[in-house]
Order: sequence, then structure tokens, then C-alpha cells
Amino acid sequence: MSKFIVFEGIDGSGKTTQIQLLHKALTERNIPVHITKEPTDDPMGKQLRKYLGGKEKTDLRAIAALFAADRLHHITAENGILDNLAKGRTVLCDRYYLSSYAYQSVDCDLDWIMALNREAASIARPDLHIFLDVPPEQSMQRVENRGETEEIFEKLDRQQQIRKNFFDLFEMLKDKENILIVDGTRTPETIAEEIFNKVKEIL
Repeated sequence: MSKFIVFEGIDGSGKTTQIQLLHKALTERNIPVHITKEPTDDPMGKQLRKYLGGKEKTDLRAIAALFAADRLHHITAENGILDNLAKGRTVLCDRYYLSSYAYQSVDCDLDWIMALNREAASIARPDLHIFLDVPPEQSMQRVENRGETEEIFEKLDRQQQIRKNFFDLFEMLKDKENILIVDGTRTPETIAEEIFNKVKEIL
């Protein structure tokens, strides 16, 4: 049976690496897998990347609303999340609505952001959220080492607040969401083993 698994974390937490390692582990066991991400590569997602990269300017509330719209399209579009799940593929997604809650509530009202994403949470709730926890100082060093420090959210003080927001959310949503918090400071292989052991429980 297909599952919907989301990877979350502050910037530079190692999500891309762990998604690839889980994809490898699952495909080796003949489990069909589809990898996706948010923002998407569709028109709304591409516009979001322009705003996030500072190439164009808009209000942060508009960014929050555009994220919610891009997410609904991501869920319902042809070859989107629901389509792939219906075809029996386990979907691995880089970011989902918990990222919107944590990132955008730095500047916007959390209740409003959650309301924007209510439909997404209703029609495509993840079977598992995997949060890779890395100290913001370390994550920002990783981002700098990749030469990726242009996004408007990629500032140390903001990442510190975002990490705090994530943990506040985990406490708030502990009875609604299946969340695995993983120490992301260890070797990629050690992290991947812990993640796969958890994933096996829901497959």
C-alpha cells in the first residue's frame, strides 16, 4: 500500500540527501517511489522561487497564500501527490504544510496560515512527517558551503525562530500528526537507518 512521507527541517538540514537514501532503500525492495518537492516546478512554484530568491518583491502574506495554492495544485494535478498514491507509489515530498506553518508564522498569523492549508491537510495528510533537526548555526554553514544564501528566509536569526516554531508545532499537533524527529547532526548513513526503520513500521 502506498504511503505519503514528508521530510521537513530548517534550511541545510539534509532533506535532499535523506530523500535520496530512502528512495534507494525502497526501490531496492521493489517498492515504487515518487519523489517531489515544494515549491513545485509548476508556474505557481516557479513564481514563489522568484519571491524567495529576492528576484521579485511581494507581501509575505501573498507568499503564504501562493504556497497554499501551489500545494493544492501539487496535491490534485495530473502526476501530483494523489495521482501517484493512487497508482501505488509511495510519495516522498521535500516540505509540506508544516513548513508553511513554521516559516510563515514568523511574520503572519499562524491560525490564518493553518486555515489557508486546511484543505491540503484534509485531503492529503502525510502518513509520516520526518523532521531532520540540525542546530541553525550548523545548517547555515552547510547552506553557505553550497553557495546558497540568497533566499529571504536563509538568515541565522530567522532560522532559529523557525526551528523553535517547528517544535512548538510538534507539541501542538502531536495528537493529529505522525512526526519523527531525527538528530540530523550524525552521519547520513546512521540517519538513513533510523528513518528506514521507522518507515518499515508504516509500510
